[in-house]
Amino acid sequence: MPSYQPKGIKKIFHGSRRILAKSWLSLVHPLQIAVTGSQGKTSTSQMLAKILSRFGNTVVTDLNLDTIYNVPITALKTTPRTKYLVWELGVDRPNEMNFHLEIAKPTITIITGISPVHTDYEHLGSLENLIKEKRKLVEALPKKGVAILNYDDKNVRKMTSHTKAEILFYGQNKNCNVFATNIKVALEKTSFLLHDNKKVISITTGLIGSHNVFTLMACYLVVKTLFPNDPKAVAMFKKTVACLKPLRGRVNVEHGPLGTIILNDSLRANPESTLAGLKTLTAIHYQKGRKIAVLGVMGELADPKSAHEATGRQLLQYPPDITICLGDFRRQTYETAVKKGYPKDKIYFAKDVFETADILKKIVKKGDLVYLKGSFLRNLNRILLILDGKKVCCRADLCPYEHCGF
Repeated sequence: MPSYQPKGIKKIFHGSRRILAKSWLSLVHPLQIAVTGSQGKTSTSQMLAKILSRFGNTVVTDLNLDTIYNVPITALKTTPRTKYLVWELGVDRPNEMNFHLEIAKPTITIITGISPVHTDYEHLGSLENLIKEKRKLVEALPKKGVAILNYDDKNVRKMTSHTKAEILFYGQNKNCNVFATNIKVALEKTSFLLHDNKKVISITTGLIGSHNVFTLMACYLVVKTLFPNDPKAVAMFKKTVACLKPLRGRVNVEHGPLGTIILNDSLRANPESTLAGLKTLTAIHYQKGRKIAVLGVMGELADPKSAHEATGRQLLQYPPDITICLGDFRRQTYETAVKKGYPKDKIYFAKDVFETADILKKIVKKGDLVYLKGSFLRNLNRILLILDGKKVCCRADLCPYEHCGF
């Protein structure tokens, strides 16, 4: 069940809205597509909605609402004209997916990947519980439904035995229904070759990072499912994808303070997305300055110490020119990286955003590319405000963006 249980008049209001939402969807009948996963679900659902909007009226869950409220509100945004309804279904409590599925009835499901986020004692409690909860979206599919799964994630791949629906795989393995090769990443774009049976489709997008290749392959499989053997649909997919830009805080480029360029990935942080960010930073060919990574703490993990130590080892594989490890558990990242051979003069530990800003003031040079990786509540955006000489409202470790702006 959801963590928040309304009481009194609010309970009546929310309960009534849920009943109305369920009844309304039974009347308007949009084709429902649901996206879940530990990383990439927001980007996938938002990008898919933009693509599908070229084929018909499309409604997608709001970016800024908790899923508990988002589901009934989104349902009530549909109209008789709505052709496609795209759900982003996040969970962080046992049986929360059941709650969503009382209203959402998808016939196509995308599982983006599994990472041990929300696996701490206060949330799902273990990786096994997380997998079980996410898997319910596959289990709920009708026999004529379609499960679109990330083959490269073994925990997602194992979900095939839990559904009677058709399975479509995407990834970098040649056994997938679609797979990608020749991936190239720059600050302005990402390009790759998408292989679909004997067809090879050249894709270019304004999205940044190799992880977005997976997002677009999943979206392509939705289009292929809806419009089989339709070259016009593929052409429309390519045209739309070429115009896509990153969502703010999800690997977008900004002009930063002190003459820097910011690669802003500061809205979500878990082990898989952090590794993806380091890979992206390494892959980008950049000659105007150094690559500086600021890595914030990853929250809601069952074993945070091991997860942050793992990043320290990954820094040896994908080394920025300079790394700043920010926050309590990032000390494990710092110590592991140094122990494994990361140059001690190129890595720093900072206890908070203010100490991080002080370090950057001393080392940053005009033209440097600064990668910000953190989670929403830790608000790494405060670093940029401090460097710009702007007021920051609080010194707390956790600081919602509405406090200091985003």
